[in-house]
Amino acid sequence: MAEVATSTSSSANSSARSDQLLVVVDPVARRLDGESVRIAKDVLSAGAAHTKVCLPDGPEEFARALGRRGSRRPVVVGDDSALLRAVALLHRQRELAGCALSVVPVGSALGLARSLGLPTGAVAAARAVLDGAERRLDLLVDDSDGVVLGAVGIPPAPAPAPVRQRAQTHAGAGPGAEPGEPGPVRPWLRTCQSLVRTLAASRPARTAVAPGAAGPTRLRVEVDGVTLVDLDQPVAAVTVTPGAGGVAVVEVRLLRPLSVDAQASPLTASGRTVTVSGAHFRYRADAVVCGPVGTRTWVARKGAWGLTLPTG
Repeated sequence: MAEVATSTSSSANSSARSDQLLVVVDPVARRLDGESVRIAKDVLSAGAAHTKVCLPDGPEEFARALGRRGSRRPVVVGDDSALLRAVALLHRQRELAGCALSVVPVGSALGLARSLGLPTGAVAAARAVLDGAERRLDLLVDDSDGVVLGAVGIPPAPAPAPVRQRAQTHAGAGPGAEPGEPGPVRPWLRTCQSLVRTLAASRPARTAVAPGAAGPTRLRVEVDGVTLVDLDQPVAAVTVTPGAGGVAVVEVRLLRPLSVDAQASPLTASGRTVTVSGAHFRYRADAVVCGPVGTRTWVARKGAWGLTLPTG
């Protein structure tokens, strides 16, 4: 572990909570946004009676620090992957029920954190850790002991394409062109582009396939033992999310031609257990792509984990 620092707040501010915190800072967060990490540590150290800050260098040290928290309340500083790693570790240790997790979202992937109601500003998130309240949330547990906080997607949606810097020069740019701006298009290139557009427009319409899908998927989807979709109905996508009250919500979009009932509503159902089986398939569980598997079962668990969220 690169560094372990312990601080004790001597502030007389009456709003500061008398609390013991274990702040575990994900190494990716330190690398991508060290300033937000510093701000979060300063706010937490000033607002809590005792704050221990751990700076693990990798997943093993991250797990070791979380496992040695003792009576301290764990605070994770990092992105969605760090949040998921912490919940998975506490689940495997069977300590989710008695542990309220706090999170200061820092990084580039914060969609899950936002959906859970966490502030994404360093100061606001750190204040929520100090002044917020624990809320018990549902999750999904699969038959390989994996956990899902947000959603399961079949097939897995492709990862967003990285944003690339625009080239300083452009192929075919003339001597007077500005850096990064295209130059004049040559006649032969314009002819080729026109031909490609003509050929693309003349191709027959394809069936509607979910983004990221390679083609029709033959799956059986069962909710509490009742078949929602069988193998004779090709599907475009399946989504499973934890719903309110300890149930899983399933949405199945069937594969249909674009010209025939393209706006048809998906099939939906809810239940405690969802099983998907069929040809080997991959799926995305929150931010992680898993598989291929031939079958997978998810069970909804009510109030299985606690998260500190802003009050009001």
